[in-house]
Amino acid sequence: MSRKVGAHVSAAGGIDKAIERAHSIGANCVQIFSASPRVWQKPKLESFDTEKFFKAQKEFEVQPVVTHALYLINLASNVPAQVEKSIKALTFELSFDSFIKGSGVVVHLGSHQGRGWEADKEQVARGIEIVLKNTPENSTFLIENSAGQNGKLTTNLADIRWLMDQIKSSRLGWCFDTCHAFSAGYQLNPKSSVTEGAIGIIEEKIEKFKLWSQLKCIHVNDSRDPFASHKDRHDNLGEGSIPTEDFAHFLNLEQLKKLPLILEVPGIDGEGPDAENIKRLKALIHD
Repeated sequence: MSRKVGAHVSAAGGIDKAIERAHSIGANCVQIFSASPRVWQKPKLESFDTEKFFKAQKEFEVQPVVTHALYLINLASNVPAQVEKSIKALTFELSFDSFIKGSGVVVHLGSHQGRGWEADKEQVARGIEIVLKNTPENSTFLIENSAGQNGKLTTNLADIRWLMDQIKSSRLGWCFDTCHAFSAGYQLNPKSSVTEGAIGIIEEKIEKFKLWSQLKCIHVNDSRDPFASHKDRHDNLGEGSIPTEDFAHFLNLEQLKKLPLILEVPGIDGEGPDAENIKRLKALIHD
């Protein structure tokens, strides 16, 4: 199969080990954390052994590599120290992306904490601009859509479009998560059997907001919760609420054929993405 099918895997023991783990479950692309996603502290870039990493990439033919930013980020926070820490952390993440010759850093922008998008959007845009200004030109910032839980930003694709227009950088793109979109109320298939609470058909919305060209990565996750539930809980493919035919329709859209498909599922044994989920994903798609 020529399509890029991968998963988020652990980089414990070295970033080269993540390449080996991805290959061992049948993946040909991968997503990793640069360090623990739950602490602010980051290692020095020089501590990463890129020689082993690039050698493993060549040997196992795993490419591209996407980094996921830490979970503590909130560019919309009303606490200046939180915003400052978020900008500093994202500056490291994009520097890491450049250091490993990666294909972007996926970022949850944070939460407006009840104030609403309009109240915080200018601050969020400024934060992204600062990060881009202070990081290498060959790094990429990827905004991820959210399920809308607890005031999470960028549930609405119109908000992603606004940020793109405001910032106007070729280094700014976005990542689409199937679970988040389903939980937000976006239908993955025009003929979907799930309709109650729908806010639109996702391919039509992407077209409306002219976001196809800036879409760089797909997170393929089933949902443990019902359609339009606004909850972010991933499930293994075929075990959640997203109809199989909806997955098949969306993932085989022509616009997605060259994009990496990354699993972030719990895994059959609860240890994260595995060979079985890779197999299920491959069964849903065609070249």
